[in-house]
Amino acid sequence: MLSLDKLKSTGKKATRDGFGAGLKAAGDKHDNVVMLTADLRGSMKSEDFINTYPDRFIQVGISEANMMGIASGLATGGKIPVTTTFANFSTGRVYDQIRQSIAYSDKNVKICASHAGLTLGEDGATHQILEDIGMMRMLPGMTVINPCDYNQTAAAVQAIVEHHGPVYLRFGRPGWPVFIPEDTKFEIGKALPLSEGTDVTIFATGHLVWKAVEAARQLEEEGISVDLINIHTIKPLDEEAVIASAKKTGAVVTCEEHNKYGGLGSAIAECLSKHAPTPQEYVATDDTFGESGTADQLLAKYGLDTPDVVAAVKRVLKRK
Repeated sequence: MLSLDKLKSTGKKATRDGFGAGLKAAGDKHDNVVMLTADLRGSMKSEDFINTYPDRFIQVGISEANMMGIASGLATGGKIPVTTTFANFSTGRVYDQIRQSIAYSDKNVKICASHAGLTLGEDGATHQILEDIGMMRMLPGMTVINPCDYNQTAAAVQAIVEHHGPVYLRFGRPGWPVFIPEDTKFEIGKALPLSEGTDVTIFATGHLVWKAVEAARQLEEEGISVDLINIHTIKPLDEEAVIASAKKTGAVVTCEEHNKYGGLGSAIAECLSKHAPTPQEYVATDDTFGESGTADQLLAKYGLDTPDVVAAVKRVLKRK
């Protein structure tokens, strides 16, 4: 068990940098790992892998649908293909190919998607995607993972390569606090408790885990005891951890850089409605597209910042 006093930022690194580090480590261990990209090798921070294993790198150009088809074929031949492009182009642009050629036939393809959510920033609504978690978790057999910092992303890449089956791994563009200890074990489908509390549960994923950490510290100073849990794997959801915490605290807040429909909040609500009905508040975008701006500006404008987590906690406590 980690604790709030141990969760200190050691600096900022992008989660996409963690992807690059994890891919190189996975490639060192498994000689059947093959990387594909749709004209975004630099943005994916994958140069170490490409320079070390140039014969295991395929540049398909701006042809994302073709990339998914090639990946399916490589998986059929025993390779472990890792596809890379922005989250918007990894899902919305190629959903048919993923559904028909990868998910339906349970292909061992790892769909690795950078620049997710609002924190893509200045590129605006056409490149940001806030629906991808919902889209991907509805596909039968698809594992959906959304790590929170550099270290957790690097560990997640190595874990998904070891896992057999299709995976959607989502991460981001901006420099972000690194706070999960490097030696923390990453288990697909197993929630990571960050603090123990009795008044309210905060379930958070991706970049919003750090915002939840900041909020939990403030709430603890105000005498509110927070059970903080990092849900890095949204599917399969760690229902046992979700139910136990909700029953303990009697109040739940979910935090995600995603639409309030279809993402982490929906997954938690589905679980609790069946097993442990609990008051719940959402920190998520409210059925809207994004816009251009810096990552910090957009998180604040769309209600995904630390004060928004604190406010959601205080709302849900009134409903206990």
